[in-house]
Amino acid sequence: MKIKLINSLAQVDAESWNNLAGDAYPFLRYEFLLALEQSGAVSEQTGWRPSHLLVVNGDELLGMMPLYLKQHSRGEYVFDNQWAQAYHQYGLAYYPKWLTAIPFTPCQGVRFCSKAHADEREIFQLMLDAVKALSEQHGISSWHCLFPDTGRLELLRSLKLQIRENVQFHWFNKGYHDFDDFLQTLNAGKRKMIKRERRRIGEQGLELRRIAGRDVSASQWEVFFRFYAMTYLKKGSQPYLNPAFFQQLATQMGERILLVFALKAGQYVGAALSFIGADTLYGRYWGCDEEYNALHFEACYYQGLDYCIEHGLEHFDSGAQGEHKIARGFEPVTTYSAHWIKDSGFADAIAHFLAQEQQVMQAYKADAATYLPFKRNARDSD
Repeated sequence: MKIKLINSLAQVDAESWNNLAGDAYPFLRYEFLLALEQSGAVSEQTGWRPSHLLVVNGDELLGMMPLYLKQHSRGEYVFDNQWAQAYHQYGLAYYPKWLTAIPFTPCQGVRFCSKAHADEREIFQLMLDAVKALSEQHGISSWHCLFPDTGRLELLRSLKLQIRENVQFHWFNKGYHDFDDFLQTLNAGKRKMIKRERRRIGEQGLELRRIAGRDVSASQWEVFFRFYAMTYLKKGSQPYLNPAFFQQLATQMGERILLVFALKAGQYVGAALSFIGADTLYGRYWGCDEEYNALHFEACYYQGLDYCIEHGLEHFDSGAQGEHKIARGFEPVTTYSAHWIKDSGFADAIAHFLAQEQQVMQAYKADAATYLPFKRNARDSD
């Protein structure tokens, strides 16, 4: 077995990559990661230099791990700016750093893969050793693995990586027959709130349409991108992604995409885009022309819940942040990241920081759970 470092996914056979990545998690698919590169959203110029690691035996791909050399921490959703500042104060360089993550995507999932007949621990150990050796050779400060699937958490811990915890809010389908069945599990106040929010959509003359990605026209993609970009421009920043990315995905992954449009008097006024996994819907991008009462909740949450129930999906991951989701039945879940810090002094300091932060995160998660709107006995009347 040997390690290969490649600077473009185009250097890998798509079928070999996808055979390892599997079908369940759309963001590790060859088509998604390649679209990021070929559109220019991910490149050395944007501070995301692809440096993917492969483990090969002759022509056989035994293992792979997406890897980027980062010159900043933007687009990651696991914030380490304090670590970078501490390095700077001591006259050390925190950047460049290694990152194993899905760019701009704070969704838990597989971060490294191996063939079924291979020893996963051995494969990952080879890749991690390669990262450490490259760090020593090229003066790279650290390696960070963001939002790994929980099934590989013990492997990451066993290799003495530092584990960081955070909290997101996800919705779980508990065998609901329809949206009203879900509402019946909520207390009276929150049930009435959601019904009122959904009612206000019609009262404002708004109509919601769900369109499968393969059925979205070129002009509709243009409309969606305008809304997506507007979300960033309103905050005085530039969008991470560009029209070429979405156009390529529409062609190569249309069956994994769900687009929700909001219309008023036949005109598009907002849109939300999600990705479809084997058992999970991933809410990702949203934008609108102007603010309408409860439109964000309808387009980004309730339409997604409807879709999960109708199609038997077990889980709705609507992205990072959003305490307002709790009142709408989204439960606090722990997300993780794993970190290797080359400098032993900083590694010790960060370990101390993470131990304290973990207590705060666990207390926050427990407190958030007390605000969930579910009845104690979901089938009891109020």
